[in-house]
Amino acid sequence: MIYTVTFNPAIDYVVRTDGPFVPGQVNRSAQEDYQFGGKGINVSLMLARLDCPSVALGFVAGATGSWLEQGLQAQGLHSDWIHLPGGMTRINVKIKAQTESELNGRGPDITPEAMEQLYAKLDALREGDILVLAGSLPGGLPSNTYRRILDRLAGRGIRAAVDTAGEALAAVLPARPFLIKPNHCELTALAGRPLTTQTEIEAAARDLQQQGARNVLVSMAGDGALLVDETGAVHRMGCPQGRVVNSVGAGDSMLAGFLAGWLQSGDYACALRLGTACGSATAFSLGLADRAGIDRLLRTLQHDA
Repeated sequence: MIYTVTFNPAIDYVVRTDGPFVPGQVNRSAQEDYQFGGKGINVSLMLARLDCPSVALGFVAGATGSWLEQGLQAQGLHSDWIHLPGGMTRINVKIKAQTESELNGRGPDITPEAMEQLYAKLDALREGDILVLAGSLPGGLPSNTYRRILDRLAGRGIRAAVDTAGEALAAVLPARPFLIKPNHCELTALAGRPLTTQTEIEAAARDLQQQGARNVLVSMAGDGALLVDETGAVHRMGCPQGRVVNSVGAGDSMLAGFLAGWLQSGDYACALRLGTACGSATAFSLGLADRAGIDRLLRTLQHDA
C-alpha cells in the first residue's frame, strides 16, 4: 500500500482573468474554480486515476478542513485525517492572468499531541509499503521532521519517497530514502551552484545519491526529466509536445506516475516514462490530468529521450 502524508493541505481558489492582473486596483475574474490540494493529496488523487490504491494521511482543521475532507471523500479518496483542535485548513489563492501569482495561506498549528497521533498511524505501516512525504513543513515544526519520521521507520522495509526542498530535503538524505524528487530549481539550491547543462544536473543528482538517496528523480519542466537510479544508471525523458496551461500539481503527478509505474513494472525506465506522461498531462490540463490524457501522451514517449 502507498501512504501519502500532507502536513498542510489546502483548498486552492483558482481565479482566471481575461487581462493582466493589476496590483492596487480592483480586478475582476473571468472564471473561478476550487481544488482540494496539497502535494500528498495530489499524489493520492493521481494514483487513484492510475488504479493504484493509496491512503492519504495528514491534518485538517475547522470548517475549511471539513469541506476538504468531504470533497475528497466525494472523489473516492481513501483518507485517515487527524483533526486539529484549533485554526483552519488554509486557502491558497491562485491568480492566473498573463502571469501566475499565488497567495498561500499559513495553515493551522500542529500540536505535539497531533504529531503523536500521526506517529501511531505510521507505526502501523508494514514491510513493502511506500510512504510519500511531500510538501513544505508548516510553521512550528522543525526542519528535520521528515528525518525523524524516517528514523522511526528505519529497518522495517518501508520505502520512503520524499518531495520537499531546502533543509528538510537535505536532512533526510542520510536516512537513505528510496526516492527523492527535486525539481531543477530545488536541485540548484541544494548544489549551491548554477546547473545549466545535463551533465551538471546529473552530477548534482549523483551528489545527493552519494549523500544517501537511493534514487534521484529531477523534474525539469519543458526539458523533461532525469533519473539517476540506485544501480547508477541514468535515464532521461524528454517532454512531450503540448501547451502548458497549469503548473499546479504537475510535479506531484510525476511522482505518482513514477511510483505507480515502478510498482507495476519494477523497471525504472518504465516508471520514468509513466511519471513524465502524468506530469506533462497535468501541465497541459486545467487541473490534475485524467487517464485518457495520460494514456495519449504515454504513447508518444520513448525511453531515454
